[in-house]
Amino acid sequence: MADRKSAAVECVRPAGDRAFLITLGDPVRVATVLRAARISGVQDVLPAAETVLVTLRAPADAEPVRRALGTLLEELAQETDSGDVSRGTLSRNGSAEHVVTVPVRYDGADLDDVAELLGMTTDDVIAAHTGTEWRCAFVGFAPGFGYLESPDGRLAVPRHPVSRTAVPAGAVALAGGFSAVYPRVSPGGWRLIGHTDLTMWDADRDPPALIRAGATVRFEVAR
Repeated sequence: MADRKSAAVECVRPAGDRAFLITLGDPVRVATVLRAARISGVQDVLPAAETVLVTLRAPADAEPVRRALGTLLEELAQETDSGDVSRGTLSRNGSAEHVVTVPVRYDGADLDDVAELLGMTTDDVIAAHTGTEWRCAFVGFAPGFGYLESPDGRLAVPRHPVSRTAVPAGAVALAGGFSAVYPRVSPGGWRLIGHTDLTMWDADRDPPALIRAGATVRFEVAR
């Protein structure tokens, strides 16, 4: 027990005087638990590829928040070890699952090249993309740009060696084992396989991002 508690406390490191960086377990799971706990003094919880950043409302909140984080992370680690996560912290603090269905027209400029790189037909690529559930591991690059991962590793392709100067909003893309939907016109080097008419980011929507960290994303062929 003492060793587990020590490990949970040690994974919480200061990041300036108004934030903590957490390096423990699955960042999306950890962020989901911490958000649902609504710890007093916490301003925001931001998962990344391997860490979670917890920002504070004021420097004075640092010590009580650090103690609360240690307690929650110790409990989460124990439930993970016991295989009881689904009945423990996550179920008490709210479901982590948020499901988004994205209709796609598979007409991307790189679809044929992706199929060739993977030794597939374009139909095979579409079937693989729509035939698996994707999870938003973290959000970055631009507001609403979710990095989607899947247990099906067949669609791992490299980025373009030279980025496009403008990728259209709604472009559905692949790169490095991830899929994503560009939320707005921006430069980008991912391989474009299609597009969707859904709005990924709307500042007037609550929440603004259609796809948030931890969300399950299902792609389907647009009718």
